[in-house]
Amino acid sequence: MTFEASKRYAPVLWGLLFLFVLRVAGQALVYFFGVAFLPPMEKWYSGLMPYPYLLPSQAAIILLFGKVCLDFTKGSGFFVQPRPALGKGLLIFGSLYFVAMIVRLVILRTHYIPIFFHCVLAGFILTVGKYHKGAAKFLS
Repeated sequence: MTFEASKRYAPVLWGLLFLFVLRVAGQALVYFFGVAFLPPMEKWYSGLMPYPYLLPSQAAIILLFGKVCLDFTKGSGFFVQPRPALGKGLLIFGSLYFVAMIVRLVILRTHYIPIFFHCVLAGFILTVGKYHKGAAKFLS
């Protein structure tokens, strides 16, 4: 797989990252400024992690995924070096993560916003995994 192939994945990755950034920004607007046109904090927040810890974690995810997106856009860098084993691992992890969120939704029948955005993150992981798994046939 050439590094040029990574550029085909870039728009999907940027789109998923953009959705996640909107989620983080929306929740921050509600938390810090009490913005009334967005859902209240309890709709954004499942309460599993205190918000003062959640926000920096979300920022770290945005930075990491932003670097992944940049590498895919450039077609070079650490995150586009073909690693078939990484691809397999990411596909397994991403699939389990996605299924866990669907199960969580079915069981809880609440917290739709965080569950939806966990599925967005799982989609990002699955997309990167698909790229790396696809590299296996080009390396052999």
